[in-house]
Amino acid sequence: MNREAEDIKVIRQMMEKSSKFLSFNGISIVFAGFFAIVGAVFAYFSIEGSFGKEYNTTQKMMILLADAMIVFVLSTCTITFFCWKKARSNNESLFSSTTRRAAYSLLLPLFAGGIFSLVFLFRGEVDIVCAATLIFYGLGLVNASKYTFPELNYLGIIEVILGVLALFFTGFSLYFWAIGFGICHIIFGFIMYFKYETSKMQ
Repeated sequence: MNREAEDIKVIRQMMEKSSKFLSFNGISIVFAGFFAIVGAVFAYFSIEGSFGKEYNTTQKMMILLADAMIVFVLSTCTITFFCWKKARSNNESLFSSTTRRAAYSLLLPLFAGGIFSLVFLFRGEVDIVCAATLIFYGLGLVNASKYTFPELNYLGIIEVILGVLALFFTGFSLYFWAIGFGICHIIFGFIMYFKYETSKMQ
């Protein structure tokens, strides 16, 4: 009976590996959250002119755009590196068909949300941009979660809720952005790390 249960477990693991991208690394998500918080703090003080220099509207928009791009690039590179490292240690390919499906499911909403956000950013409507990036990102996570860990589905739902709240409480939109991209990433990153990675070390 124990042999049969073990065989079923092995078959289930093989099916899961072939249908899901399991090389997400929790610590990389924590790093992404840290980058987002630093970016949000920098954006806040830039907008408020707390660095000792007042910027006009165009300059603020360019600073926010550059800030967001730096956070995005740092987060993407960090997550990719840690995923590659984890996939390598598990003798798996980072660029499998499952990875491509997960990436497509995530990136399509992000691409649409990026264009949407850019339009409103150059109109000077930063509050809408903060809300939109949260909502589209959350939808992307929900969309991609069926190809990877289920925790990303819950994270995506929370991101969408925060984005909707940011639409109603526009004065606090940057705070919602920092919570969604920063604090939530750190919390979920540690949850995934302790749930999936520390258990393998024992």
